[in-house]
Amino acid sequence: MSIYIEVAALLIDIEAELRRLQQWQSETPSAEALASTEPFCVDTLTFVQWLQFIFLPRMHALMASGQLPPGRCQIKPLAEEYFGGAHLDTDELLRVIGALDDAVNSVDCSVAFTRRQ
Repeated sequence: MSIYIEVAALLIDIEAELRRLQQWQSETPSAEALASTEPFCVDTLTFVQWLQFIFLPRMHALMASGQLPPGRCQIKPLAEEYFGGAHLDTDELLRVIGALDDAVNSVDCSVAFTRRQ
């Protein structure tokens, strides 16, 4: 399976899990909140909002342009911390986020940043 197909499928699975857990939001945060310059928009968004409104759209855009994110992907530790005290069945969400981290981190960057043929 192409890395692009694998990553795209994992992004869809993350959205599906957020919806299943009733964590998907129908209202977009303000433009000011989305424009935060802090890592993960920690000063203006929750982790779930960052996933939904920043991370997933950016990853989909990268996939559409035939690219993967620069550097390592380590979202699972953040998700584990955020959901640690929650009374939600997040096992599948955490598994999918970990699989996304693994998929992105397994790619040779010299190949990942070339346009798909």
